[in-house]
Parts: sequence; C-alpha cells; structure tokens
Amino acid sequence: MPHDGHAMTESVVLADLQALTAAALPEVEALFIAGRDGIKAAVTVDGKVMASALEARQSSAHALAWLATYFEALRQLDAWAGRLTETGQFGAMEALILQIGFGEYLNQIAGGIPMSQTEFARLSDLGLTWTPGPAAARLMAAGNTPQARMALVACMRDNHGRATFGTTGLDEELEMIRDQFRRYADEKVIPFAQGWHLRDELIPMQVIDELAELGVFGLTIPEEFGGFGLSKASMVVVSEELSRGYIGVGSLGTRSEIAAELILCGGTDAQKAQWLPGLASGAILPTAVFTEPNTGSDLGSLRTRARKDGDGWTLTGNKTWITHAARTHVMTVLARSVEGTSDYRGLSMFLAEKTPGTDETPFVDQGLSGGEIEVLGYRGMKEYTVNFDDFHVKGENLLGGVEGQGFKQLMQTFESARIQTGARAIGVAQSALEVGMQYAEDRKQFGKSLIDFPRIAGKLALMAVEIMIARQLTYFSAWQKDHGKRCDLEAGMAKLLGARVAWSSADNALQVHGGNGFALEYRISRILCDARILNIFEGAAEIQATVIARRLLD
Repeated sequence: MPHDGHAMTESVVLADLQALTAAALPEVEALFIAGRDGIKAAVTVDGKVMASALEARQSSAHALAWLATYFEALRQLDAWAGRLTETGQFGAMEALILQIGFGEYLNQIAGGIPMSQTEFARLSDLGLTWTPGPAAARLMAAGNTPQARMALVACMRDNHGRATFGTTGLDEELEMIRDQFRRYADEKVIPFAQGWHLRDELIPMQVIDELAELGVFGLTIPEEFGGFGLSKASMVVVSEELSRGYIGVGSLGTRSEIAAELILCGGTDAQKAQWLPGLASGAILPTAVFTEPNTGSDLGSLRTRARKDGDGWTLTGNKTWITHAARTHVMTVLARSVEGTSDYRGLSMFLAEKTPGTDETPFVDQGLSGGEIEVLGYRGMKEYTVNFDDFHVKGENLLGGVEGQGFKQLMQTFESARIQTGARAIGVAQSALEVGMQYAEDRKQFGKSLIDFPRIAGKLALMAVEIMIARQLTYFSAWQKDHGKRCDLEAGMAKLLGARVAWSSADNALQVHGGNGFALEYRISRILCDARILNIFEGAAEIQATVIARRLLD
C-alpha cells in the first residue's frame, strides 16, 4: 500500500467541506432544541423540573444528553477545523478527520447514538424525526466511506512520529509540555507499566518523586502557594500523555487536583497556607474518601459520622473504592456531622491526617483499618476499603471551619475532576490506537500487513477520528474553565464521550490483535482493563447522562 497520504486524499476529501459542516450544524442544533423543549414541557411543573417525572422519562432524558453531547462535539470539531484553517495548519489528515467525524456522527444521530454496546439514543425517544438537508445528507453519504478511511490511515502511516494523529490546535507552549511528558511516558512508564499491572504493584515512589520534580502535583495550584499557576489546559495535556503511558500514572495528579481544588474553593486562609504548598511539591500525597458501600453515586445518603470530641472530631463509618489510600498523608473525608440530618445538608468535609502505609500494612493509625480491593485494571494506586473506628481528626481540619458545607464544597471540584477524566480517557484511547496500529503494521497475514486490509484500517481510522473529537471537546471544557466560565455541562459531556471512546478504542485495538490480544503479555490486554473503569468512576455513564439532562433542562 503506498504511503503518499496527501496524494491519495485529493479524490476522497469532499469539496467545500467546511461549508458543508457549517451548514449541517444548525440542523443538529434544531433537533436538540426541539428534543429539549419537548422533554421540558413534559417534566416541568410551575417552572420547576420534577425529579420523579424526569426519572420516569429516563430513556428520553439520556437520549437528550447524548444528542446534546454530539452537537457540542461536532461544534467543537468544526471550530477546531476553522482555527487550523486560519493558521494554515488544516491539511489532508485534518480534512479527513473532519469529514469522517461529521459523516459518522450525523449518521449515528439519524440512526441511533450508541450509549453502550446494546443501548442506543434514538430520535424517536425524543418524539423527533429528521429529514437531513442537503449539507447533512452529503456528509452522511460521502463523509465516512471506506476510501476516506483508507486515505486517513495512509496519512497516519506518514505521521513521522508526531505525538498525535492530526494537528491538535493547541499553542506552542502546550505542545512543548505535551512533548516533555510524552517523552517521560515513553521512557519511564510504558516499558514498566505492564509489569506493575501484572504484579498488582503500587507505582514506584521513584516515579512519584520524578513527577513531583516535573511539577505535576502543583501544575494548577497558584504560585503564591508553591504551584506553577498554569492553566487547566496544561493539566489536560499532562494527564493525557501520562495516561497514554499508564492510567495509574496519569491519575496520580487527580488526587492532588481534587484536594487542592477543595482547599482553594472551600478552605480557610490558614488551611490554604498549611496544605497547598505540600500538595504542590508532592510532599503531601492526598486521597479522596467519599464513596460508601451502600451509596455509590448517592452521596447525599452517606452514613459515616463525624462527632465533636473535645477540640477535635472522631470519625466512625466505612468507605470503599478509595484510590491510593495506603501511602497517602491526608484524606479528604466526606462525613455527616450535623445531627438529625439525612441528606446532603448535613455533610462536612474533613482534612484527616494519616500515616503513610505500605503494601503489607496499608493502615497503621489507631482507629483506621481496611484492605485492598482486587480489580481488573487501574491497579497502580490500588483500591481500598477504609474503616473509621473513632478515628481522630484535629478541630482545625474541618474544611472551611463551618459544618454542613461538604457537599457544596465537593460539587465545586467536579468541573476540574471531569475535565481531567476526559483527558485520561483520551490518553488511554491514544495508547490503544498506537499499540493497535503498530501491531497491524507488524503482523503479516496472507502475504501483507493487517493494516492493508480495509476493515482493520477502518477501525484504526475511526479511532483516530473519535479521539480527536473527544480531545477537542475536552480542550473546550478546559478553555471554559480557564476563562472563568461555568463548564460543568461541557466537562460532563467530555467525560461521557471520552469514556466511551476509550472503551471502544481499546476493544477494537484488541480485536486487531486477534488471539494475541487476549494474552496477558500484550499491552492491549491491560489497556482494555484500564479503559473499562472510565465509564464508571467520577460518575457512572448513566448518572452522568442524568446530570447533563438535568442541567440542560434547568
């Protein structure tokens, strides 16, 4: 197969492509508005959305969330193409990504958006029908063709070692950051990640120390508190590249991001001065302790109790799915402190200090116990149960110094956490694409490389397209955050779509490997396990769709 991608693409890229995409977007927006207005009329009483009515129409609400996510994703893909055109960076590969992305997603909108392997969001769920106009019809008919996919893979094979497939549209500083952390992942993470995973080992402290020296833990913490004061966009790029190496390494910064955000948004001046410099330097490793065995995403029903005990507090209760709990120095614990409450209004957040433990003895403090939860993937920090039995917390470690603010304080972190989860998903998907493509190049069957077969090439092409779509949606949510705009909706969409893209990319890359993909010695077996968690943590996909729908209807 010839590798002259630019020559091959001339006949498959649609004429007036960006005019077509610009003309198709208003049609998708009109569908979204009609669907939103229809559901809103059905679930609103006296101007208020009724939770019970929305739950009864959950399938319709989730269809709306996915339709809105697709509209925003296509809007950001179109905006990306426009920016690249203005700077002279819109080439053959970018044109193919744009046309295949629009062609595929418009067809999915018309026929059913996959929410999972067996569930589809259909326009009929919203009481809608659609006769595509000329632009949309053209893209649907000729955007995602076998010829276009083969041409895109030809461009990808000529990528000359670039970090991504297609120009990302970020500025030079962010691309320099990407290059630095890509090199680190290639040299210090990828050669060892499979071994860490198979042996169920904690990521070595040497890696954590190196990440601290690189500034990962203080990336977005303001300079006055010892951080670098960089943008959320920089956090996205770093998380993306480290997660491409191993999601466990890419997620180390998530703990510090959540803890720092909690303290920045809800802490007292004294708490900021005490905790943020240590978090920024990596001297203090935090863990988030929110989930309980019987609550899952229903955080308002938490039962762990915090009782006043002299000048301090004692915690009693059980927590689960606590990431990196063993060797951390502080736990951000959500507990019920207000007597007589049974909902979110009685919850408070505590900065509970602890002694770092080891693999053999994860918890060493009096009143603190627990154990490892063995898991399929996402192993490098490990998951734990954590039990509090009159565990002491200093009085000054009530976040913000006021009871009953814990749930509100936690909600303030969700934008950044979900933006970062979108970035981690992109990194995992990129890893799947890279190992899948390399295997398809190297593996010979019937006298030629697997990548020369159209369906194998097609899988790789669609991975590249969807990764770029999810990437641009995540970058946009970070841009919103960096410019002081509310972005809980965009961050939720980035997480929702990114998680699905990571799973489909990993699954398809394993399929490219055939039977070898099922062997533990191949990296793709780990990547598949790691990808699966993304649809669950930071809000399961079903919860995320409900949150998006509720926000759209408010």
